[in-house]
Amino acid sequence: MAVSTTAGNALTTGRLPKMAPWAILLACWLVVAAVYALFAMSGTLQDFSLVGTLFFGTVLYIAIIYVVSLSVEGRRQAVDRLITALVFGAFLVALLPLVSLISTVLANGLARFDLDFFTMSQRNIVGAGGGALHAIVGTLEITAVATLISVPIGLMTAVYLVEYGRGQIARWITFLVDVMTGIPSIVAGLFAYAVFAIIFGPGVRMGFAGSVALSVLMIPVVVRACEEMLKLVPNELREAAFALGVPKWLTIVKIVLPTSAAGITTGVMLSIARVIGETAPLLLVAGFTQSMNYDLFDGRMQSLPVFVFTSYANQGTDGDAYLARAWTGALTLILIVMALNLIARLIARYFSPKTGR
Repeated sequence: MAVSTTAGNALTTGRLPKMAPWAILLACWLVVAAVYALFAMSGTLQDFSLVGTLFFGTVLYIAIIYVVSLSVEGRRQAVDRLITALVFGAFLVALLPLVSLISTVLANGLARFDLDFFTMSQRNIVGAGGGALHAIVGTLEITAVATLISVPIGLMTAVYLVEYGRGQIARWITFLVDVMTGIPSIVAGLFAYAVFAIIFGPGVRMGFAGSVALSVLMIPVVVRACEEMLKLVPNELREAAFALGVPKWLTIVKIVLPTSAAGITTGVMLSIARVIGETAPLLLVAGFTQSMNYDLFDGRMQSLPVFVFTSYANQGTDGDAYLARAWTGALTLILIVMALNLIARLIARYFSPKTGR
C-alpha cells in the first residue's frame, strides 16, 4: 500500500515517475505517426515515413518534456531533462541516416536476394535473370590481395614510427601518411593505371591493378590505426623485457604486437571496409565484365561496386530488373562489410589480453 501511495503521489512530490519520459517519447512518436497516416490517407503524402516519424516525434518530445518538467519539477530539473533530451535527439539524428539506408536497401534488395543471384553471372543475359557471382568473386579477390599488400607495409611503417622513428625522417613519413589519407580514390586509380600502362601498355585492365589502387587507399588507414594501437602498449612492458636482456626486435614481436593484436585487427578490418566499396579506381583500372574471371592478372574483372554502378547506369529495356540487381548488389556489399566487422570483433576478443592468472 505504501508503494502504491508513493507512486501515486510522484507528480505531487516534485518528481516525474521514472517511466514518464519514455511514455512521453512513445506518445510523441505515436502522435506524429497518426499525423503521417492522416496525410497519407488524404493523398497529401505518398507513403508513411519511419524516419520522419522518429525525427519529428523526437523534436516534439524535447519541447513537451521541458514544459512538463518545468511545471512539475522546477526550472533546474527541467533544464537537466532538456539537455538530456537534446543529447538523445542528437544521437537519434546521427542514427537516422543509417536506419534509413538499411531499411531502403532491405526493402529494395530482397526482391533478387535469391540463389540465382549468388550462383550465376550476367554472361549472355539481357533483362531479367542472372546474378552477381562474378562481381562477388572479383570483390573478394581484389580486396584480399589489396589487404596482403597493405597490411605488412602499413604495420611495419607503424612499428618504425612508434619504436624506431626519430627526427626528420619520422616527421616526413607522418606528413606523407596524412597527405595520403586525404587522397581522392580516383587519384589512386589514376596512379595504378599509369604504373601498369607503363609496364603493359595503354588500355590495360586487370584485377591486380585494382588491388594496387585499393592498397594506396588502405595503407595510410592501416598505418594510423596500427600506430595508435602500438602507442597504447604500456612502456613498462618494454622496459621489463629490456631489463631481462630481450633484444628490441624480439620485444616488439613477442610483447608489443601480441598486446596490441586486438586493436590492430580492428584497424585492418576498418581499412578493408573503407576500400571495399570504392567504385572509381576499380572502374578505371579493373574495368567491368559480365563474365567470370578468376585470374587477377589477365583481363577485366568485375567487382560489386562497379556491378551496382553499371546496373543502375546502363539500364536496358527492362529497367526494373537492372535496378533490382543493383539494390541486391548494394545489400550484398553491406552484408559483406557487416560480416567483416563481426569477424574483427571475434578476432579482437580472441587476441585481447587476458586478465587474471
